[in-house]
Amino acid sequence: MSHDLASGKGSEGARRTLVAAVQLSSQGDVGQNLAACERLVGEAAARGARIVVLPENFAYFGEEGGRAVVAERAGDTSAPIQGALSAWALRESVHLVAGGMPERSDDPKRPHNTLVCFAPNGDFVASYRKIHLFDVDLADGTKLAESASTTPGNAPVVVEMDGFSVGLSICYDLRFPELYRELVARGAEVLLVPAAFTLHTGKDHWHVLLRARAIEAQCYVAAAAQWGKHPGARTTYGHALVADPWGTVVAEASDGLGFALAAVDSERIRGVRSALPSLAHRRLHQAPAQS
Repeated sequence: MSHDLASGKGSEGARRTLVAAVQLSSQGDVGQNLAACERLVGEAAARGARIVVLPENFAYFGEEGGRAVVAERAGDTSAPIQGALSAWALRESVHLVAGGMPERSDDPKRPHNTLVCFAPNGDFVASYRKIHLFDVDLADGTKLAESASTTPGNAPVVVEMDGFSVGLSICYDLRFPELYRELVARGAEVLLVPAAFTLHTGKDHWHVLLRARAIEAQCYVAAAAQWGKHPGARTTYGHALVADPWGTVVAEASDGLGFALAAVDSERIRGVRSALPSLAHRRLHQAPAQS
């Protein structure tokens, strides 16, 4: 069967595209971080990627108090961070998904953690505010209270990209399968998980959770990642990857900066959902109320 990767169209109604899940090691310098993003977006596009995903904290991964200083309004392409994203999407002719980044909220000290999407013409097309916030006290001594500096979102988002329905999420959302059920109910075929997973949790849970979401949702999962050491004594796990609807990891980044690049194929999605129709067998979501 032939495919046209540039258009996302294939013969017999099949759709196919290339997705790149980028791996960064962002720090507290926005300019330095954006320079690394620009280089990797260009490299991914040169390899044929049509959808490029940047990880959580791609633009700023410094002290929590600094997030409010660099926060922007979602969709404001006159602002430094989103202006750069829009320009790269246009120049490279890619769907660019970046998140999360600080988005101004009604509480000046607690911006949203927001994923933003730009089309190949440079237009802002969608945003998603992280719903689940990471408040933990881990055994390795890591203490994080995202809710102290972040206002949560409350709405799932699915957006069309290169012929596919794409469900949006950010990092800690990965531990809440009900969100991904809702995204699939809204038609998602690809799930994006830009993240900054800690080393302590990532080494044990990253692959397991991503593969589980792919298997139960029968979707592709593309997970961009942060890797290495960051301000505030934070260390992230890395291993940006793409998993297919059977839960097989089809591409994965090694240590350091780079990206995982893989094809997303509608025939693979259809085949898995046809052979094992678990999505059609769900019962609890449609069970009648008991009198």
